[in-house]
Amino acid sequence: MSTANRVIKNTGFLYAKMGITMFISLYTTRLVLNALGTSDYGIYSVVGGAVAMLGFLNAAMASATQRFMSFYEGKGDRILQKKIFNVSIVLHFGIGIFLALILLLAGYFFFNGILNIPDNRIYAAKFVYGSLIVSTVFTVMSVPYQALLNAHENMFYFSIVGVLESILKLLVALFVVYTAMDKLKMYGVLMALIPLVILTIMRVYCHKHYSECVVSPKRFWDKSLLKEMTGFAGWNFLGSTISIVAQYGQGIVLNMFFGTRINAAQGVANQVNGQVSVFAATMLKALNPVIVKNEGAGKRRSMLRTAMVGSKFSFFLLALFAIPICIEMPYILKLWIKNVPEYTVIFCRLLLIISLIDQLFITLPSAISATGKIRNYQLSVSVLLTLPIVLGCILFTMGYPPYTLYVLFITQRLIRGFGVVLHFAKKIVGLSKSLFLKQVVVRCLLSTMVSLSIGILIIELLEEGLFRLIITLVVTFIVGILSSYYIGLASDERGQVMLLYGQAKVKIGEMLKRS
Repeated sequence: MSTANRVIKNTGFLYAKMGITMFISLYTTRLVLNALGTSDYGIYSVVGGAVAMLGFLNAAMASATQRFMSFYEGKGDRILQKKIFNVSIVLHFGIGIFLALILLLAGYFFFNGILNIPDNRIYAAKFVYGSLIVSTVFTVMSVPYQALLNAHENMFYFSIVGVLESILKLLVALFVVYTAMDKLKMYGVLMALIPLVILTIMRVYCHKHYSECVVSPKRFWDKSLLKEMTGFAGWNFLGSTISIVAQYGQGIVLNMFFGTRINAAQGVANQVNGQVSVFAATMLKALNPVIVKNEGAGKRRSMLRTAMVGSKFSFFLLALFAIPICIEMPYILKLWIKNVPEYTVIFCRLLLIISLIDQLFITLPSAISATGKIRNYQLSVSVLLTLPIVLGCILFTMGYPPYTLYVLFITQRLIRGFGVVLHFAKKIVGLSKSLFLKQVVVRCLLSTMVSLSIGILIIELLEEGLFRLIITLVVTFIVGILSSYYIGLASDERGQVMLLYGQAKVKIGEMLKRS
């Protein structure tokens, strides 16, 4: 199977999973928000919301382990892959314990002067936080198995696990709605158990299907490999940890200055952004193993081309959904949630803008990581990540509104992308800055301006309502596809898309004839 067909097949599995999990997650959020109430949901967002941040850390660490597994998969070295897996098991067990200790220490400061939580809900908040710490080790220990699935590009099973996880979250939400017990505490405990279930399922599958999945640290121990992986994972872990501190720090800073109700708005905004962003992140998950394998096989030019095309398509996929949703955000939120917390609309819009900026450069860090030379890159990114939090605290003491923090993060993302990421991509993997700006950034922005202009014109001409929402979604989606194809893609890329379309059409026709 060709690389392009393999990516399309895996992306198809992931999109099927996404279509199911997105609707389940959105409905789950509505149930939980209405069951807990604005204040308790805000408490969970700021305390238990670290579960979502740990999910990001989990993905970041999985990419580090996957880098080594995919790299040597490209070289075809099975013995070394067994060593990598066993070193990874030991390494992530240590990371899990370390994180648990850090969270225990941080909890003392959180509940003694940092977090702004009503006195009568302090105990419940601590209960949720304790559950989170227990689940942390299980979350981290699943990383080697998740990385193994990604390295083998087994997106079918990965998608099944993702759907199961969403169903478990829905069941938890339904239980919380009808339970007579403390809803916040029960929600925190049950959500913390889900990582254990997912770890068990992935562990059983990987040990059954992959020959390199053998837990025998004594037999496959490699000190030099441990040093290399620790160095790489350490710098990757630093960048991921700082990123999580920055993301989670948003909730803490907003809570300190504006209370738990603003965290409810932030929690809803994170849900909207997360569900929309998954369209682009899904394709990236299918592309990352290909990028690393190409580098491992010594195909640098192919790796760079995949990275550039990947960034472009990732942006287009997010823009197709983000633009109409941004335009119709007030009405969508009113349909979705009965009582929309204050500032939710502007938070959602600004977060989607941040995600669109990220998509422009989304595959370049993968290309840099594929080489293993990430120390200076991670240090530079880490410094930038902390600045919005510090500046936000200063501006909030001067009376600036809550959304100022997201404006600061937009500025930070622009500096990181055009300054840091492009600089290191040129220095480490030889990316042409001018070519990337011309073929990716300019084309993406031009095609986006077309669909955005059409969307704004529609809301100016029609009154707010379900009819306008449908028209906006359909028209901007169609215009987005056309502008992405004719403006966003170069002529050779359009030819490749039509070739793949033709192949897919033939296969679908053959399947229909057999049935």
